[in-house]
Amino acid sequence: MSPTVPSRLALALLAALALSACTSRHEVPSYAGMTEDDDAFCRQNGVAVGSNEYVACRKNRDVQRSNALTRANRAQRNLGEMMLNNPERP
Repeated sequence: MSPTVPSRLALALLAALALSACTSRHEVPSYAGMTEDDDAFCRQNGVAVGSNEYVACRKNRDVQRSNALTRANRAQRNLGEMMLNNPERP
C-alpha cells in the first residue's frame, strides 16, 4: 500500500464524521417555534403545575411537536422521492 491510501481513508472518514454530525433525525425543526422548554411555556400562562390546564398545555405541546416532526419527515421523504423519480443528467 502506498502512503496516500491511509491518508485518503482518514480524510474520507473525517469528512463522513463531519457530515454526520450535522444531521439529527428526531429534533424538532427550528422553524416550528418549539425550541423553548414546555414547562416554562405552560407556566408563563399562569397555569399551576399539576392542574388540568397544565396537563392539557403539555399535551398540546407534545401534539404540536409531533406534528412538526411528521411534517419535516414527510417533506424530506417527498424530496427524496422527487429526486429519485426526476433525475437530471447533464
